[in-house]
Amino acid sequence: MFKGLLAKIVGDANERELNRLRPIVEKINALEPEFERLSDQELRGKTQEFIRRLRAGETLDDILVEAFAAVREASKRTIGLRHFDVQLMGGIVLHEGKVAEMATGEGKTLVATLPLYLNALEGRGCHLVTVNDYLAKRDTQWMGPIYHFLGLKVGVIQHEAAFLFDPDYVAADDRYQNLRPVSRREAYLADITYGTNHEFGFDYLRDNMVWDLSQCVQRGFHYAIVDEVDYILIDEARTPLIISGPAEEPDPNYQRMAALIPRLRPEVDYVVDERARVVTLTEEGIEKVERWLGVDNLYSPENLALTPYVDNALRAYTLFKRDRDYIVKDGQVILVDEFTGRLMYGRRYSEGLHQAIEAKEGVRIQRESLTLATITLQNYFRMYEKLAGMTGTA
Repeated sequence: MFKGLLAKIVGDANERELNRLRPIVEKINALEPEFERLSDQELRGKTQEFIRRLRAGETLDDILVEAFAAVREASKRTIGLRHFDVQLMGGIVLHEGKVAEMATGEGKTLVATLPLYLNALEGRGCHLVTVNDYLAKRDTQWMGPIYHFLGLKVGVIQHEAAFLFDPDYVAADDRYQNLRPVSRREAYLADITYGTNHEFGFDYLRDNMVWDLSQCVQRGFHYAIVDEVDYILIDEARTPLIISGPAEEPDPNYQRMAALIPRLRPEVDYVVDERARVVTLTEEGIEKVERWLGVDNLYSPENLALTPYVDNALRAYTLFKRDRDYIVKDGQVILVDEFTGRLMYGRRYSEGLHQAIEAKEGVRIQRESLTLATITLQNYFRMYEKLAGMTGTA
């Protein structure tokens, strides 16, 4: 009974939302014949008209219908795709700072062009956040002609590069066709900037470490659309982004513990909870470690400095599996993203865990790091004045 009632409530809510959006979509559709009759120059001139109207006191909501009609027509003329009614509805929802659930095949990439164009008219920059560099680059190249036709600049941030979409630029590498290399600051100064959650977040951290404000690359947090919002803001919400610097040389205790811990017996000397990702020494295990280390009480104040090395070595040995959680490549331990399977170059576990894994694998133990700046994705995205999301599984 409760399941049926819940379905009715949710269904009624969705139907109310659709009923609210349909009149707006009908107004956009009614403008289609008029916008089809515009010349390219007249259609392109709509952007400056909208900007003038905003400066004269109109709001984004006031010009939404005409702006969406302009984007739809520009899309038809440049990349041959027409926004369908469901995509117009999705665009309205995103403009309102909500999450739009778009099923596979409903064209999330094309939907985003509508609110991005509209909100970019305020001249304060808009961000489209994707889960990887490939999608950020692909979507910039694919949707770039729409924005360029309408007179807006679109940039893309990559791991070690930045570009502006330029239809006249011929790249030596076909993968970067129509992408002209620029500084990160210039890419952020574009009307619309595509990039990954990590690149946006790390650029923010780096901006907070500069001595001169002129060295900052970002220019504020006006409006952002987060693609795969369930992954970025739920699965990875509390994942900290960390910029670290080298501290002291690695302690020899990493290698010492890496040699001792494999001698412990599972279920006898330690107990593993895979679900909670926790491993605990038993009384018997504690006694063995104390005997091997030559101490009376591992947890007495004078020996507390040893416990992090024991704990990290135990975690590295029991919880972190090679070729699942990390790989060893060119003598380095490289982390694997548990959600996407991608290699996370440059990312390291903190508080000695990464060094414990390096000791376990017998590779060179890198110097411990000192955290210089950190922020979670959740806190980073809280800084935007308006935040929207797209998902296939809301």
